[in-house]
Formats: sequence, C-alpha cells, structure tokens
Amino acid sequence: MDSDEDMHDAGSIDDDFYSGETAMDSDDDADAAYEFIDHDSDDSEDFLAFRNQPNYKILSEADIKQHQEDSITKISNVLSISRVAAGILLRHYNWSVSKVNDEWFADEEKVRKAVGLLEEPMPLPDGRELTCGICFENYPRDNMAAAACGHPFCVTCWQGYISSAVNDGPGCLMLRCPDPSCCAAVGQDMINELATADEKEKYNRYFLRSFIEDNRKTKWCPAPGCDYAVDFIVGCESYDVSCRCSYSFCWNCTEEAHRPVDCSTVAKWVMKNSAESENMNWILANSKPCPKCKRPIEKNQGCMHITCTPPCKFEFCWLCLGAWSEHGERTGGFYACNRYEAAKQEGVYDDTEKRREMAKNSLERYTHYYERWATNQSSRQKAIADLQQMQTVHLEKLSDKQCQPESQLKFIIEAWLQIVECRRVLKWTYAYGYYLAEQEHAKRQFFEYLQGEAESGLERLHQCAEKELQLYLNAEGPSKEFNEFRTKLAGLTSVTRNYFENLVRALENGLSDVNSHPACSRASSSKSLGGGSSKGKNNRGKGSASKSSSSRNLDDSGHWSCEYCTFANVKAATVCQMCQQRR
Repeated sequence: MDSDEDMHDAGSIDDDFYSGETAMDSDDDADAAYEFIDHDSDDSEDFLAFRNQPNYKILSEADIKQHQEDSITKISNVLSISRVAAGILLRHYNWSVSKVNDEWFADEEKVRKAVGLLEEPMPLPDGRELTCGICFENYPRDNMAAAACGHPFCVTCWQGYISSAVNDGPGCLMLRCPDPSCCAAVGQDMINELATADEKEKYNRYFLRSFIEDNRKTKWCPAPGCDYAVDFIVGCESYDVSCRCSYSFCWNCTEEAHRPVDCSTVAKWVMKNSAESENMNWILANSKPCPKCKRPIEKNQGCMHITCTPPCKFEFCWLCLGAWSEHGERTGGFYACNRYEAAKQEGVYDDTEKRREMAKNSLERYTHYYERWATNQSSRQKAIADLQQMQTVHLEKLSDKQCQPESQLKFIIEAWLQIVECRRVLKWTYAYGYYLAEQEHAKRQFFEYLQGEAESGLERLHQCAEKELQLYLNAEGPSKEFNEFRTKLAGLTSVTRNYFENLVRALENGLSDVNSHPACSRASSSKSLGGGSSKGKNNRGKGSASKSSSSRNLDDSGHWSCEYCTFANVKAATVCQMCQQRR
C-alpha cells in the first residue's frame, strides 16, 4: 500500500467507471450498481445497459437557449402574457415553470406586484415637450421613453441608466423604473431598443446564464474554459458527472469526482492541503524559539551552540535553551548538555518534548498520505496526454503492424481507461485513510488490505499495458503472441475492475464488513476480491471453504481456475498466469 516505487505515470480521459451514472429508482438499484456481474448470465448485458444510463444531461449553449425559449413559450401561452413578461416572471421564480403557474393562479395580483408587472401599460403623458425625471431638462415627446408605468425620462438618461446597470453585472436582469417611488420592471424589449450592441450582448449573456445559475437542477461544468452545463436528476444516489469536455466532477460539491470518498471528507482534505496548520506543525516539530526574541530557529546540522540572527544575536544552547555563556566543557561541551539531561530526568521538558513529538508524528503522517495522494494525481494527469497519443498515433500504428482493424484493438483503450479511473479512486483512498480513526484497528487493517490488493492489481495491469504493449508497437510485423497478449490484457482489466469495485463498495459502506465479520482473515477476505465473474450476487461475501476447494479443482479440460481472478490455468502451472497468485 505504501510503496510508490512501481507507481506509473499513465492514464486517460475522465470517464467514470465507478460514478454510478444511473437514474436509480430505489436504494436496491443503487446497491445493484456495484454488485458483481455473472458474465455467464443472460442478464449481464441488460444489467450493464441499465448501469450505464446517465442520470443527467449535458447541455450546450444552443440547448440552454432552446430550453429557455420553451419555458418562456409555455408561460406566455398558459398565462396569456407577452414573452417579455413571461421572461421576467421566470427570472423571478428561478426558471421554475410549475412555481410560476402555482403562484400566479394562487394570487395573480400579489405576483404582479412582486415582479413589477402592470396589468395595463401606461402611455407617456400628453404634451409636445416633457420634463425628464432625472436631468429635469425639457425634451420633445419623441426623445422620451418610459417603462410600462409611463414615467418619462429622456433617451440619454435611459441609456446611461441601462449602461450602468449592465456593466454592474447580472443585477441588470432585475432592473426597475428609475423613479424611486416606482417598482415597474424594465423588460428585455427596452434593453434591445436603448442599449448599445456590446451592452445587449452582455445582457443576453447574463440572461442565458441565469437559466443555469438560478435553477437548482442545473450547474455549469467547473472545468476551466468549459461552456457546457449539466441538467441533473435531483434525488439520485450518485453525484458523479462526466462532461463532454472530458472533465468529471461531483454534482454535490463541484470538486473533481471523488467517489468513494464523501464530500465532507474531500472538503476537509482540500482545506487541510491549503491551510496553514501544517506549516505550524512543521515549525513546532523542526524548530525551537529563540529564548530572547522568540523567533523560530531550525537546526539542521552542527553543534549545540546556536546564535540567533541579527539584530538579536543571542547565543544559547539548543538543548536546554540557556545562555551559551553559562556553558562549556563542564556542561558537556559543544555536542551535549548535562543541564538538559538532568532537567529531562526531573521531567522539566516533558510537556514541551511531548508536544514537539506529537507535532512531528502528525506531520509525518500527513506527509505520508499527501505524497501518495499527489503522486497518483500527477500520474493521472500525465496519463491523459499518454492515452490521447495512444488514440491518435499508436493505435493506428499497431493496427498496421499487427494487420488488425482498430475496432479489434479497443481492448487497449479500455485497459487505459481502467488504469486512469483506478488512479483516481486510489488517489482518494489516501484521503479516506488519513481520516480513518486510528483506534479502529480492524477497519484500518481491512482498509489497508483492500487498498493494497487493489493497488497491486493496478500495477500488474499498468505494467502489461505500458511495457508489454511496447514490444508489439516496436515489432517489425505481425506477432503470433499478440492474441495471447489480448487475452491477458483484457483479463487483467476485468480483474482490476473487480478489485476496485470491491474497494469502492467497501468504503462507501463504511467498511461495514468488519463489523459483520470481525474474525475475517486475510485469506478469507481475499475470496471476496477479484472473483466477480465466478459467482452470482447471492453468494457475494461468503468466504466458505467449499468455494475455495471448488476453485482449486481441475475441470474437464485439465485446467484449474484461480480463486482470485478465475483465470483458467494449465494443469502444470503453480502460479496464476493472469494475476500471479499462487495456486
């Protein structure tokens, strides 16, 4: 679990293998998304099709405009009002058509007053010249304009008023009449009539974005530069979303996809990575304050004679923090301090040393998990570029050399996608491990075992996809062993997926298997890993001896089935050729 020596930098786009992107109708269906699949069953294809049903829709800008226009049309037709008024109503009620209908038919007058819609628009006052209510200048009637309330203002003042509102931000969508005593709404028709081209473009952009930002069922993809939005089915079990831009994120907290770790753990972990608390821990663990000026000093080599930096320049002993003028050969010389040793035996430094030791241990523990989290993160990022190269360059090259169509080489892409997704899951398991209570020894032991088995499986898959594939890319012509490589890589992909599905399910269930099977050993636990295709859902989690013995028996063809990955090995083999586990 802790070894990073074999960690490879590889991966792919952010397709979500464990996102559970399924419009689930019940909790049973949610659990079923992580059940093992019996590949011998006639229902496995139907199950996979169900599991891959998305519980969200990706919306482009054209889609958003269409949805917006449809909503405006519905309200305009049902309530028999103008499209401008329908847009104002929908903006006020966060683009909820049902909310608008409910409120309107419950109390139309109240709604009109709240949003600033008048039943009958008022014309401009009569007269050849009118006085502007802002600049108080007289203008011909043709140079005056008014909202539905009829309060006259000159075109120049209207343009300045609208320009200021639009440049201030999305608040311009709720613009009201400039008259302080009036609350009549200023519609999009006046904006189009009086605003400049740039201001109209800004206003329309705010109007479009309001459909996403004011609607609780829609959000923008948080990836930099992405203009796609997501329409989510609220109430679904899974929050993982994969955008068309290849970025995967959590709908609930908008951080990158982090299943199986919950949002609260992710928030704590991200905060800890950016907070100053670890800096203070480092200072406490690796430095001591100057006895005179109290500035922290780090000692990384040399003797115990410390001189503080200017302007302090105080000289003291690193061990006991006493003035160096009181030290010499009689106190132990430059590399020891008798005073410190005597005081330590009397317990004088116990609290300080204990606090420093605790800070050091805390820092080392955090560093352990953070380094592995960050390593998997960087590996996955680099892998995205590697897979893109595989898809655009290497796949075509391999197709030519092995004389096989690219459609028959998709197993390589699937393997890389699995590698990348496993790197993501593995990364977040280190955040999970950091916050797993130290006193829960059984859960920690079970977690580390599952994590270690999953990581080992991933390394075997990665080694095969990266190193062994290179042999066939560099080959001069078709290789007879390529079909064996295909079988091996596809098998390792399936085995690794099973390992990580078990890990994901166990963490999402809070490692509850430890409570229900407190005496489970490493041997019995291993029977629940990687063997998804050899047993149905009803037998999941049963570590019985009958399964172990049956998996070791030879079949009619003289092969034995590995109890870890179910690979059929030849009779003479003592080690599984797929997962390297002993017979």
